[in-house]
Amino acid sequence: MLFSSLRTAAFRNLADTEIFTDAKDVFLVGENGQGKTNFLEALYFCAYASSFRKVSDNELARNGEKDFCAEVKITQSVNDEILVKFEKGKKSVFINKKHSEDRKELLSIAPSIVFCHEDMEFVSGSPERRRWFFDQTLSLYDPVYLEDFRRFRRVLKSRNSILKNYVNSRNNDSIEQVLDALDPQFAVYGQKLMEKREIASGQFSDVFTTLYEDVAGISGINVQYIQSWKSEKEIIDYLRERRSTDMAAGLSLSGPHRDRYVFAHNGAEFTGKASTGQRRLLALLLRTAQARRFSEVTGQNPILLLDDVLLEMDGEKRRRFLSVMPAYDQAFYTFLPEEPYQRYCKEDTLIYRVNSGKLLK
Repeated sequence: MLFSSLRTAAFRNLADTEIFTDAKDVFLVGENGQGKTNFLEALYFCAYASSFRKVSDNELARNGEKDFCAEVKITQSVNDEILVKFEKGKKSVFINKKHSEDRKELLSIAPSIVFCHEDMEFVSGSPERRRWFFDQTLSLYDPVYLEDFRRFRRVLKSRNSILKNYVNSRNNDSIEQVLDALDPQFAVYGQKLMEKREIASGQFSDVFTTLYEDVAGISGINVQYIQSWKSEKEIIDYLRERRSTDMAAGLSLSGPHRDRYVFAHNGAEFTGKASTGQRRLLALLLRTAQARRFSEVTGQNPILLLDDVLLEMDGEKRRRFLSVMPAYDQAFYTFLPEEPYQRYCKEDTLIYRVNSGKLLK
């Protein structure tokens, strides 16, 4: 499976044209600000109908434009096309020219994993960003988890809305009855998420620990999953006991949306003591482990989008990282012109020079 071509219109600074990428390894070489990352972003946008840069859809349009689109052709056992349009403030996804009602259909067509600067947030950012990463990891290979996650989020949104309204009005006499109806769903879907997270985090940690030792030479680095619901009682009883606290705050203060993931070294928290270089390596190897877990579970290899991942590594760490690269069907790399990208070329590597949004072989 690989992206055989990408066509864009009014997407960032990219030229309105079709670029052919029918090769296992594609190198994008150019100075900063020329469009290398934008090209990866357009591929990712087709794979997930969203950006990896945490920006709104309308920010992806070229300056002065409101509408844009990106389309990829995919070569595999059956050729597929994915078109994502943003017109008149609305996003639409088309798979093989048929409108898709649910974006989760994209996950099984072109599973892609991006390595980018924003990944540092999974290490140094908020607990929410780490949860997002591990939820994405599970969703890549477990559609049931994704559906349970969506259901949990819907119940959580309803529960928080009711609690907020209670705080604002203080005269909702029916709030207890409403929460009595919602909390069983809240508990059931939350329990399902926690059970799968517990198992998946252990399996992920096994892969990650070995990777970090192989590349950094430090043993004992692992991922710990810490649940918000810790009571030995039934979750529904726990929620009832904490209800007055939630009502006072106008917010659901416990549940899977408050779970944490911690990077530990021999049992002690590691991130706060880690150097900048160690944190960058943590982020890089999180994505590597994500790709490996996807391949282990599904028997498929992802497409990799690697944005300047080798830029800040010394020669030895580059060599070690390349030695643990996950298996892939296709990989896109970005390089600055002064980087020694030629030494990583293979006979069939496709190289594009990127300048002002235009790609030239």
